[in-house]
Amino acid sequence: MNPTEINTSLFKRLRFVLVETSRAGNVGSVARAMKTMGFGELVLVSPRCDDPLNDAEAVAFASGAGDVLANARIVGSIGEALDGCNFAAAVSARLREFSPPVWTPRAFAAHGAGQDELRPALILGNERVGLPNEIVQQCNVLINIPSNPDYSSLNLSQAAQVLAYECRLAATGDTVDERGVGFHGDCASVAQIDGMYAHLEEALVAIGFLNASNPKKLMPRLKRLFSRTGLETEEVNILRGIARAIIDRTPKP
Repeated sequence: MNPTEINTSLFKRLRFVLVETSRAGNVGSVARAMKTMGFGELVLVSPRCDDPLNDAEAVAFASGAGDVLANARIVGSIGEALDGCNFAAAVSARLREFSPPVWTPRAFAAHGAGQDELRPALILGNERVGLPNEIVQQCNVLINIPSNPDYSSLNLSQAAQVLAYECRLAATGDTVDERGVGFHGDCASVAQIDGMYAHLEEALVAIGFLNASNPKKLMPRLKRLFSRTGLETEEVNILRGIARAIIDRTPKP
């Protein structure tokens, strides 16, 4: 099995466990958060709401994730919920005096994605009181989502979304691209960018914006500006075209 196959299998190995959830809508919202990131195994421990898998609010909040909701299992104890799992992570905004090691979502995701024999579970508690201490103490780790210390409470489905997102990145081997999502062309080479700077400098001299005998720090500042953009080949060509047009239209002395 190659690394890609090992990592991708986290989508089948990871289990989300909700303990004593009070509102059916939150169950549906968690199902939706899971499906948007590619996960599907959901287990409910003693939910406090009636018929959470068929409740109208749960179905509405699940939106297109009705299959995750319909396939969820309801059990009567945390032991049943974790049957078949060999690594349990409690999720809580509240740190305990006696608790397992505290991990971030990213650390958990990396751990889960890197070991194909691991059957991990993420355990999220009741909306109002969270997880009881006895469940937290049974877990291998406690996951604390970094947040505003003055207001660290996340909605149940929001917490599930953060966790599912980090697990997806780890499972697919993706890293966050600082340029964002969307089309990206080929990165310009150093030689192409240097040629663009020379062309641009010539154009700025031609229109009198840059004094060739006393350039000061204009070009270094422009280079610093463009270095932050991650120039692509086509963008360099556009800038050189602009410089060429300026030079061609500037009267020669």
